[in-house]
Amino acid sequence: MIIRRAQLDDEADIAKVHVDSWKTTYRGIIPDDFLNNLTYEDRTELWKRNIAEEENYIVVAMNEINQIIGFGTAGKRQENNEGNTGDLTSIYLLEEYQGEGIGKRLLKELFKHFQQLNYEKIFVEVLEKNKTRYFYEYYGAKLVKTFQIKIGGKILNELIYEWNNIDEVIEKL
Repeated sequence: MIIRRAQLDDEADIAKVHVDSWKTTYRGIIPDDFLNNLTYEDRTELWKRNIAEEENYIVVAMNEINQIIGFGTAGKRQENNEGNTGDLTSIYLLEEYQGEGIGKRLLKELFKHFQQLNYEKIFVEVLEKNKTRYFYEYYGAKLVKTFQIKIGGKILNELIYEWNNIDEVIEKL
């Protein structure tokens, strides 16, 4: 298992993980019509832009045959106006690799990045019905806010969690 920084030619492989993991993670949460209309092509264009943005920190997890099987991203959301803070913007893994500690390794890599930036607080947004919230809670994230968003015509609760001590998170990882 290798965790490394994403490169410009990774966009198609990240897009595949993004689409496939959304279809398994969000089935029964987000409307099927929305999930069925996700395309590798659209997500490849998105990831081409994301990787090109220097302020985005994107890491990928690769299996033993050098296929990208997961990724994690860190940055600062436009809505985040607090100084000295950052956002864990995503961690996604192909379903068959979940539960093997890869998400933990991605989280640690992202938190080491936050630590290098001397951030004091990290936020993450997660859909209420997404079981990943328990992963974040296990590593010390505290729920600070709930709001509603609309995806595919469905109103969903989104939760905002925060971590206040990056060193403690890294120590636990």
